[in-house]
Amino acid sequence: MIMAKIDDIDKKILDVLIENTRTPFTDIAKRLNISAGTVHVRVKKMEESGIIHGSSLTVDYHQLGYTFIAYIGVFLEKTSTTQFVLSRIQEIPFVTVAHITTGKFNIFCKIRAKDTTHAKKIIFMLDDIDGVSRTETMISLEESINDKKRLLHKVFQDL
Repeated sequence: MIMAKIDDIDKKILDVLIENTRTPFTDIAKRLNISAGTVHVRVKKMEESGIIHGSSLTVDYHQLGYTFIAYIGVFLEKTSTTQFVLSRIQEIPFVTVAHITTGKFNIFCKIRAKDTTHAKKIIFMLDDIDGVSRTETMISLEESINDKKRLLHKVFQDL
């Protein structure tokens, strides 16, 4: 695997964008004492090399009424059905994350729901997928840490 090369200016640009992806290039340029054109060219280069993929939007799910989070471990009848099951899981919009895992579960999912009744419907949807033998649910009492920014800052420091 070939890692893309970034220098200190790229790292500083990324540090600003981590905090707010909507920061105008002119503001970044002023903060770093470089031209806006330089910021534009460097961001474009990082997009083309695959370091940056678009930008993201942070949504407060609680404000939208989706206050229930659960993690669902999915057991498969056969591991050969993994891709089929994942394709069916992808059709359930309330499943926000799915990982193929080792250990106890074949697939591990995160769901967001309005309440326990809604979560039960989502869990039943997962259970009803052909190839799923059973599921095991863990309810999140509180999402205490959800901060990718700290990791990204550390990754850029270590490069």
